[in-house]
Amino acid sequence: MIEVRDVTKRFGATVALDGVSFRLDKGEILGFLGPNGAGKSTAMKIVTTFLAPDGGTVSVDGIDVLRNPLEVRSRIGYLPENHPLYVDMMVHEYLQFVGRARGLAGDELRRRLEWVVEACGLGSVFRKPINELSKGFRQRTGLAQALIHDPEVLILDEPTSGLDPLQIIGIRELIQGLARSKTIIFSTHILQEVSPVTDRVVIINGGRIVADGRIGELERAAMGRNRIFVAYRAPAAEAEAALRGLGGLHEVRPVAGRDGAARFEVRTDFGQDVLAPLGRLGQSRGWDLLELQESPFSLEDTFIALTRQGAAPREVSHV
Repeated sequence: MIEVRDVTKRFGATVALDGVSFRLDKGEILGFLGPNGAGKSTAMKIVTTFLAPDGGTVSVDGIDVLRNPLEVRSRIGYLPENHPLYVDMMVHEYLQFVGRARGLAGDELRRRLEWVVEACGLGSVFRKPINELSKGFRQRTGLAQALIHDPEVLILDEPTSGLDPLQIIGIRELIQGLARSKTIIFSTHILQEVSPVTDRVVIINGGRIVADGRIGELERAAMGRNRIFVAYRAPAAEAEAALRGLGGLHEVRPVAGRDGAARFEVRTDFGQDVLAPLGRLGQSRGWDLLELQESPFSLEDTFIALTRQGAAPREVSHV
């Protein structure tokens, strides 16, 4: 449904996008992750035809964004980071205006209005001026305008920015509900917003794609090895020496323990079972086993590791 291939974009001496490529299949949700300034919004603006790339190609449903931008726009609903609301309009006036601009009229326009008002929870503010709305309701109004024409593709750039926790949950639930019928790119720098909605992510940093895949796969690629914490009631030096002599452990690192416990962080290959050998080691030495647990790396750990691998934005001379 969306294919981005070797896209570059420069703003003066700054390379905002440097050979960016990814693809998205029909009905898929993609979490597009990166720190502020990584190039996320620039990529979204190119996909939605607001900006032209300096190099590379982008297609939506097989349609080139440069050759047929109007055809692309008819298939896309776009919620930019700073949504362009006409604040002097009432909510219903604004949505009617956007619907008519999208070619809707008569019964079809009324039907779509009813749907987006219900889906986005705008019933209580439908006839209020936009300039009187809270941040959350403005965000919902922006999402409603992106959905009014029932697009096949939905591009959401930082859709939960500035919302309170309850509003964020509401936007998440709406995105999850839309996933059954739409292809969605969900751009954010807030890691916690990704995993409840999708486990497929593309991570961009310094204008380059540094990772593309499922969260679990990226964790393995970024962190390299599994992490386990083990603690014995034992002399610390003796326990450390015994662990270092145990097969299957790549790293053994003492960490702070309580009540005199000898506690360690150990690293193993993913998929290798060392829990049983670690338990038997304590039994064979007569040590009480106080702790033995895997400690999966968080999405934040993975994100930090991967973005550190990405290059910073590069400066180039003016052509």
